[in-house]
Parts: sequence; C-alpha cells; structure tokens
Amino acid sequence: MPTDFNLSCPIPIQDYPSIQLAHGGGGKLMQQLIDKLIAPAFKNPLLDQKHDGAVIDLGAHRIAFTTDSYVVHPLFFPGGDIGALAVNGTVNDLAMCGARARWLSCGLIIEEGLPMDTLWRVVQSMQKAVAIAGVQLVTGDTKVVDRGRGHGLFINTAGIGVVEHPITIAPGRVRPGDAVLISGDVGRHGMAIMSVREGLQFEAAIESDCAPLVAPVMALLEAGVEVHCLRDLTRGGLVSALNEIADVARVQVSVEENAIPVEEPVRGACEILGFDPLYVANEGRFVAFVAAGDAERALALLRAQPGGENAARIGSATAASTGLVTMKSRIGASRILDVLSGEQLPRIC
Repeated sequence: MPTDFNLSCPIPIQDYPSIQLAHGGGGKLMQQLIDKLIAPAFKNPLLDQKHDGAVIDLGAHRIAFTTDSYVVHPLFFPGGDIGALAVNGTVNDLAMCGARARWLSCGLIIEEGLPMDTLWRVVQSMQKAVAIAGVQLVTGDTKVVDRGRGHGLFINTAGIGVVEHPITIAPGRVRPGDAVLISGDVGRHGMAIMSVREGLQFEAAIESDCAPLVAPVMALLEAGVEVHCLRDLTRGGLVSALNEIADVARVQVSVEENAIPVEEPVRGACEILGFDPLYVANEGRFVAFVAAGDAERALALLRAQPGGENAARIGSATAASTGLVTMKSRIGASRILDVLSGEQLPRIC
C-alpha cells in the first residue's frame, strides 16, 4: 500500500475554509477543487483529458462512461423536472464524447416525508425520458435521509455509451482555425428555474431547453463532419464551457456577441435580474469545434434538427500560449470572458 501521501491541502484553506453553496459547479473555486485537489489525487490519462466522460478502449470496441448528480431546486420547473434532467444530462455527457448512450444507473436520495405522488411523477418523467433517448435504466440504488437533510430528492445517474466511429472527440483535439458552432439559443434553463424559484412571472413564458442531444451529434458524425470537440453548456453556461476547452487546448476562442442567439424573453429576464445569459446554464445546448471547411455543412445539419433552428456560428479558435476567451461586443469593443468566481444561479441542475 502506498505510504507517500501528501497530507497538506493544495487549496488555500485560509481563504476557503469550507465549501459554500454559491461555489456551485461552474465557478473558479470549483475549477480549483477539480484541478488542484481532486484530479491530482486520482491522476490518470483518461481523467487528464478533462472531458464530459471517459472514452475507454476495449480493443474491439470503445465505450464512454460518465456520471453526474442532480440537486435542482425546485424539483419541477417549466419544460422539465429533476427526473428528465437526470436522464438527459447523463445521455448528453455521453453524446459529447461522440457516444450513443445505451445503459444508465440511477441512485435516488430521498428525504423523509417526500410525498409519494411527487416521487411517482419523477419516476414517470424518467421513464418517458429514457424511452425518448433510447436507453435502458439497468441498475440503481435508493437511500432515505432524515427530514430536513435532503431538500426533497437528489438523483445520481451514471451512463455507458458505445462509440460507433473511430473519431476522437475531446478538448485536446481543438486546433487553431476551428469554427465554433452553437446548437441553439442560450440561457433558457437557468431563467426557467429562476422564474419558479422566485415566483416571478414574465410577459412571455420561459421554458427549459432540457432535451437529449444524441440526434444532432449523430447527424454531424454520420455526415462525416470533422468534429474536434463537443461540450454541453450546463453549469457556468457558454462562457465556462469555452474557457474549459480553451484552457486544455491552449487556444484563444474569439466569439461575437451579435452571433450568439438569446431569445428576447430570456434577455429581458436577465436584464431585470442582473444576470448575463452567457453564464446561465442550459440543458439542451452544446458547442461544437469543427474544421473550418465543414462549418457551413455542420450548421445546416444542426438547423435541421428539432430545436436547432437558432444554431449559429459564433466564432473561431486561434493559436495562443495560454487558454483565453474573448468576445467582440455589439459596439465593436473586445473584452475577455473569464470564469466567474462563483455561480450566478446555484442548484440549477
């Protein structure tokens, strides 16, 4: 048994003595926790890729494996619920690896006192979601925690998918010159959560974009588009995803504000509440880094998919010594898009 463990914490505990809710999953501290504390402790080539899942070569076949936990509050929101979110979130992480999801596990952590009809609604939603995504839920676990300790219901799902092609899709595959595409408008999921959480009503209803992303990804791959990297825009939204990719690939990602699709109700809600839609979470959107010569063909394929009508080319990657994301604003000025220190909206997935 190894005995050379380093017992000193690599995170400055005088600055961060404990984890706070606002740290969420898309902020700078969470990235520090992953990069400096968790990843070095379990360092291996698969983990080092910093992808949405691990692609494992079994010789004759390649599979992708991922896991995620869902603590969204409230449990039900316009356009979805925690059950559909748990299924689609894991299916989508596998899709970002270029894999078709096949099997899921499900862990339910139920707070004592949760109404049985609430649990049944969630189970029915998950049943519908796995049918739409074409996956099977094949194993799981259930735990009950004391009243007041679980906020109703938490769900963990893990998934295994099959990689049906020889392409490697990962942040490290991004190259200078790549076009950056987005599969649709951004910000709807986070604003849908906010409207219910705070009891707000806007002139136009805002619904989550929660949906499986297998179909648009497979459309790109089956058409032979040279896809280098895919990333779904969950916690931390578009900006966090672009920063994560730029950091691994050591490129500068330049985007144009005018090209990024944001629905007017979402834009208006963000202005009222003081949020930036580019940092707001999505659950049915992704960015694709593709070879520049395939950009227009890829864009046409994305726009032909249900929900992809607003797909757009938003920028490109260029050579850089360190990862950097910049944006040209509507008035022509350029600014750096950095990761926020915390999450704008915690517990949105």
